[in-house]
Amino acid sequence: VLRVMAECGRSRARAGELRLPHGNVPCPVFMPVGTRGTAKGLTAAQLAALGCRICLGNTFHLGTRPGSELVRRSGGLHGFMDWPHNLLTDSGGFQMVSLLELSEVSEEGVRFRPPHGGEEILLSPEKSMEIQNALGEPGTPKPRGDGEDIPGGVPGPPCGGEDKARFWRTVKFSAEHLPRDKPRYLMGVGYATDLVVCVALGCDMFDCVFPTRTARFGSALVPWGSLQLKNHQFAKDFRPIDADCGCSTCQRYSRAYLHALLRSNTAALHLLTLHNIAYQV
Repeated sequence: VLRVMAECGRSRARAGELRLPHGNVPCPVFMPVGTRGTAKGLTAAQLAALGCRICLGNTFHLGTRPGSELVRRSGGLHGFMDWPHNLLTDSGGFQMVSLLELSEVSEEGVRFRPPHGGEEILLSPEKSMEIQNALGEPGTPKPRGDGEDIPGGVPGPPCGGEDKARFWRTVKFSAEHLPRDKPRYLMGVGYATDLVVCVALGCDMFDCVFPTRTARFGSALVPWGSLQLKNHQFAKDFRPIDADCGCSTCQRYSRAYLHALLRSNTAALHLLTLHNIAYQV
């Protein structure tokens, strides 16, 4: 699955290529999160135009709304969202944390009260695999017998709230004990500093809602941090977000224009999401 092409002599960072059914993916790679079949604010075609060759779908949310059967009848998740590239679906287990007040853990699995109403859902390991198979994802891990090879390792994900030093030590320890020839996927990591450090520690794949979520608050990601474009200082700033960025937002629009849009127009959220995803991938 992973071809390692170069390794750093001073850290555990490496460059490689994931060989997947819908095309090869260079690593390290950041994967945008398409919870319900799209990254919020962008179409699949726009994601592809930004160079994205793999994104995520969420098993729990897709399984409850619109429902895995509808997605299956649409030709799987690829057909449903008109996405020709690679997809990765998660287990739905993160919702144990994000929907903590709506969930109850038992030996059988996790029982959820759906956030949009309806009957309770028991998400067991078997049910998770059933939903993912209905979504039609070739990249979904299939059940394996004892001794069978596994496609990769997951050094994490972080629990959230731990201090950086402890988090990085945990990632370092995990990555050191995972096979060299397998991809190492660190879930839920999207801050720039964390990405740089965790690549140096040997991780290959990352995902996070951070670039899309922060855009909805008027924040644009740049190499030196972020710009809070709602602030008055940008009202007469006619520069692009980042002069070195090739995304269509930076090529066409000024900080002043985006500042004005953020006061009254949701188009700004789309333009900032496009820039943030372009920056991150």
